[in-house]
Amino acid sequence: MKKILCYIWLMGLAITSCDDGSEPYVKPDNKDPLPDETVNSPARAKEVFDLINQYYKAGDLFKENYPVQSGDATYSYLWPYDAVVSGASQLHQLGYDVRYTEIVDGFEKYYRQTAHGNNIGGYGSSTNGSTGGGTRFYDDNSIIGVNLIEAYHITQDITYVERASRIVPFLESGVDDQLGGALWWNEDFRYNPSSADANKPTCSNGYATLFLLMYYEVCPEAEKAHVLQLATALYSWLRDNLYDPATKCYWNDKNANGTINTRLWTYNAGVMVQNGIRLAQITGNNQYMEEAKTTAQGAYDYFVKTRNGVLSYTDTDPWFNTKLLRAYIDLAAHDDRAKTYVNTYYNFINNGYKNARTEVGFFYEDWTGANPGRYYSLLMQGAVVESYGALALYRGETKD
Repeated sequence: MKKILCYIWLMGLAITSCDDGSEPYVKPDNKDPLPDETVNSPARAKEVFDLINQYYKAGDLFKENYPVQSGDATYSYLWPYDAVVSGASQLHQLGYDVRYTEIVDGFEKYYRQTAHGNNIGGYGSSTNGSTGGGTRFYDDNSIIGVNLIEAYHITQDITYVERASRIVPFLESGVDDQLGGALWWNEDFRYNPSSADANKPTCSNGYATLFLLMYYEVCPEAEKAHVLQLATALYSWLRDNLYDPATKCYWNDKNANGTINTRLWTYNAGVMVQNGIRLAQITGNNQYMEEAKTTAQGAYDYFVKTRNGVLSYTDTDPWFNTKLLRAYIDLAAHDDRAKTYVNTYYNFINNGYKNARTEVGFFYEDWTGANPGRYYSLLMQGAVVESYGALALYRGETKD
């Protein structure tokens, strides 16, 4: 993703893969953890969303951080804005009036028609409040596409499908034959693959696959075969190049020089679980579903452990964990083990509500309560809203 993700990854690489100072690793026993307490998840999602609107609002958009940090622009990067849209989507479905369509329409303030001398439109990583700027990331654009298709399903407004359709040619422009195909991380690398940081990552290719599979379901019939072919090609490249047979998760990226960055992240596993489910449903090939189930269990076994006395997902980057939660919720209809994965998450976020918040009410980055981390980041708070909202919908709760 954008500049903020560069920071996260570089910081992550400074830490030995899973040696994060927690208690010695004990593989989860896979017994379904009953909820430690039953809470009003919709109300908690709305509570944090209201705090975001109180402290982060910047006109029709939002600030990157609260309190403001050195170097902050007037408006947030696209990634945390997307997190707000995802949370608003859950709240809208729960029955809250959160100006959902207005927030979704805010994506257009990040759109830019050209970059690197091409005339292929795409969403930029930043905005001046009216038009997009900065680097155009392929994973960002795919995640925007996921939100646009979700907005269409919620509102039945075909405008969102039309906007999503613009993303397909942008993604296609990011694929080349180097490393056997697949998408680069962002457009800067696409046009400068000699950069030391140029790579083809799971995030770009995984979320492009997810978006394309969602778009496939609503696109014109004439586009379906091409869209599905592109999605399956990206999925196959990931299986061939970045699947880790030891953990059943997916490595972070393949560098332009061919080396593999073996760092594992929760969201990379999550998106591939979602892709396996959708490919199985679309193609009827159950092998995709089995691959999804295998990665889901592998991610739970690898990432979930006791930290600060709490059975938790990772204690950093809650937005990544949120995406794994969404995958587990999708999987629940197909795999009974997913109930265990979700219940563990439910207890984890409820611990955060009780033990990992600032005086204002914002969540720490670390939901075990050990370290506030980047609590000031809009991305961290957007993850809380989406998580609680998704859990509420999964549990059949409404705002009343």
